[in-house]
Amino acid sequence: MSVLSVRIRQRREELGLSQEELASRMGYRSKSSITKIEKGVNDIPQNKLEDFAAALETSTAWLLGLEGGEAAVPPGFDPLPRMTRVPLVGSIACGTPITAEQNIERYIGVPADWHADFALTCHGDSMAPTIRDGDIVCIRRQPEVEQGQIAAVRVGEEATLKHFHRQGDTVMLLADNAAVCPPMVYTGPQLAELQIEGKAVGLCRGL
Repeated sequence: MSVLSVRIRQRREELGLSQEELASRMGYRSKSSITKIEKGVNDIPQNKLEDFAAALETSTAWLLGLEGGEAAVPPGFDPLPRMTRVPLVGSIACGTPITAEQNIERYIGVPADWHADFALTCHGDSMAPTIRDGDIVCIRRQPEVEQGQIAAVRVGEEATLKHFHRQGDTVMLLADNAAVCPPMVYTGPQLAELQIEGKAVGLCRGL
């Protein structure tokens, strides 16, 4: 039995996951695939290794026995950080939870230390050069953010990523690229349209 098979089972049990639950995280139809992998009957394709690491909230290096064991990461290399999976959501329907099933496009692996709850794909250049068109930004769900922090804000039926500023009864959502997107100002009854979904805590580019 390989180190990989042993560590998959070890980590699954550490997390208190059943084989069925791990199979679900991996998108397998039944636990039989997990059973065979843990017994060393089936090999894991290279392109599935990172998915296993994310599903098991660890790193590929640990699964392969390159950290936390006898073997060490070679000099000059950094081990992959402990990973987790978060939903990548698309358009956000007004009145439904941001991570409602109909909004989820897929799950992606991100560093667990970000403590992210979901991710959004960015469209447009309003936050360039900080955030570019096509970047994926990870969001930690929280109802308030500090002045100037980048927040995911629901405005009616749309979600936008902007620097959040509040001055008394006025909220301003500011873009990094003011030439593309001038300040968005909300006051009085307009504030009812706004809902902070969370704080931007990480960025993925080129996925």
